[in-house]
Amino acid sequence: MEVDAGIKWLFLDLNSYFASVEQQDNPSLRGRPVAVVPMESDGTCAIAASYEAKAYGVKTGTKIYEAKRMCPGLVCVPARHDIYVQYHHRILEEVLNHILITKVCSVDELSSKLPNSLCDIDAARAMAQRLKEGIWRNIGPAISCSIGLAPNAFLAKIATDMQKPNGLVILQGRDLPGRLFDLELTDLPGINVRMEERLRRGGIKTIEEFWNISPKHARKVWGSVQGERFWYRLHGYDLPEIETQTSMIGHSRVLDWDLRAPDTARQVTRRLATKAASRLRRKDFYATRFVLGVRLMDGRRWGGEMALSPAQDNFSFLKALDILWARMVAAHRPDKLKKVSVALVGLCKREEITPDLFDVSSETFQKSRQKNETLSSIIDAVNKRYGAESLTLGVSPKTKTGYVGTKIAFSRIPDQAEFWE
Repeated sequence: MEVDAGIKWLFLDLNSYFASVEQQDNPSLRGRPVAVVPMESDGTCAIAASYEAKAYGVKTGTKIYEAKRMCPGLVCVPARHDIYVQYHHRILEEVLNHILITKVCSVDELSSKLPNSLCDIDAARAMAQRLKEGIWRNIGPAISCSIGLAPNAFLAKIATDMQKPNGLVILQGRDLPGRLFDLELTDLPGINVRMEERLRRGGIKTIEEFWNISPKHARKVWGSVQGERFWYRLHGYDLPEIETQTSMIGHSRVLDWDLRAPDTARQVTRRLATKAASRLRRKDFYATRFVLGVRLMDGRRWGGEMALSPAQDNFSFLKALDILWARMVAAHRPDKLKKVSVALVGLCKREEITPDLFDVSSETFQKSRQKNETLSSIIDAVNKRYGAESLTLGVSPKTKTGYVGTKIAFSRIPDQAEFWE
């Protein structure tokens, strides 16, 4: 295994993506400080900030009451995850006009392994500039990106953070460590505050000190083999990605103020459960456990789960929800709830289910299961044809964002179909 002396990867990071999309979609927001928020409340926090807002110190996680104090002209815009996903796919189409995509890392990040013809620095730089111009021309002038070119995707991602917004940074293998020593440990992807503290306890306070230890030492200090893999990537080695599998399907929601009473919160939670079940069926999984999580207004949390015979129909999960909800109410007697979440876990495919897991001896059980799966599939088909919530089980509370449950997470991009389920 050798370090490539030149470049082999491109990494693209869309700058202030949610806020930039809002500015592109609404020209009146361009040039103004914008914070994207999950709900219209000064008690919430920014989930994205435009560069005009960042100039005042507003960033992801800043409380809105504090952000308004820091930036009196701040415009708060409710998040529209469906629009961000639409732009995401348009941007992917534009990227494909210039280079193949190896991995979509998140809604605003992707990596591409360079073909041999683009491993030349001048050729890669020219292609990266054409890609930037293509996004401005075909997606919109408010959308910009930073691009990194390096021996592996990890270093290319680091390069994107070295120049924002609208950066283009090249880290050649022959130049390492070079500019890396100018960074802080927490500037590296994968090192958060807690990991930084662990490294400090191991006597490592700078990137230079981490660079100069051995791979085995990195594994020991890190506490797992990931430390050794991290060391090799930092040094420019192009390690293969480790395949991951879907382990759960779930949804969560911070409740609107008028939906925090237990009865309406339960209705929202039922809707989250049926949305998760619809995704489960679309991906052809079965779940063997149902998990409910609740956060109370005073910060206390409650969680519970139920084991299930492998299921993918709405009714099995709603029955489990009703049982767990009753336990939660009995334990806490809440007046209001702040956040609810559901998760379908223990996923498996039909062919992975051994016959003894089903109650095959009961004809009544089998007929009930078939009826529930058929009804659930009919609901999916009606909503796909006529729009989300055309057919629902029970009342579906209306939220200010217009949909329940579907949102972009750090490691998950919702399918466009989710906004219609």
